[in-house]
Amino acid sequence: MLARMADHDHRDAPRVVAALRAVGFRRHTSAQVILDGVDWTVRAGEHWALLGPNGAGKTTVLRLLGAVTHPTTGTVDVLGHRIGRVDMRELRAAIGLVSAAQKVPQDATGHTVVLTGAGGTVQPLWRTYGAATRERAYELLAELDCKELAGRPYGVCSGGQRARLLIARALMPDPGLLLLDEPFNALDLPSREDLVDALHRLAETRPGLATVTVTHHLEELPPTTSHALLLRDGRVAAAGPVAQVLTGAHLTECFGRPIEVHHHTGRWQARSPRP
Repeated sequence: MLARMADHDHRDAPRVVAALRAVGFRRHTSAQVILDGVDWTVRAGEHWALLGPNGAGKTTVLRLLGAVTHPTTGTVDVLGHRIGRVDMRELRAAIGLVSAAQKVPQDATGHTVVLTGAGGTVQPLWRTYGAATRERAYELLAELDCKELAGRPYGVCSGGQRARLLIARALMPDPGLLLLDEPFNALDLPSREDLVDALHRLAETRPGLATVTVTHHLEELPPTTSHALLLRDGRVAAAGPVAQVLTGAHLTECFGRPIEVHHHTGRWQARSPRP
């Protein structure tokens, strides 16, 4: 198992979960610059929204945080380990990831889907699941308010139900970092709000968990969102506490068109007014 490196931060500061320092990334086939000089720190208990236009570099940042790829320049540290100096497979097993691109067997039951999170593979490894592991999967189903899906095939679950199953699955290794890659994609309004509520509860019941959510819509962010990072053309356009970053001025600069932002009862709305 991975041994956690010593924390050299001030004793009163939350533990650093991930840190990008002067990170650059070029596409090997074309030498296209995807990221350029990105500096960013995520600490325990912080809940980040990652936004930016298509092609801004959001997916690449998530792949770096998820220990899927290496930076071309600079350094990436995740859960106390430097990318390039650690077994990437072991590190990936300690990071929670939720993505619609995950190929989950359609006939697997909800409980089986969650169980597979213990082994880091979407195919069940039945011989490795003891009684405690199986019970933990049931507990996570209950925590995500979907215990009724334990025996239901994944293929017949709704989009919102699938999203909650995938989050429960990602929590099986008890990660310190949870990455959510457009988890609201293609959800209808009730399913979106169910997922917002689930993420809100998760943040309140797991104070040490850090999350990074890639989204295109401010309306999808739960009230527990604490920070935001805006990317444009592979560079950081703005980063910091959510109230300071999710402003009309910052979003207008980031997306290149006038944007108005409204914040009410913990939720955000954005619109681009007609000239």
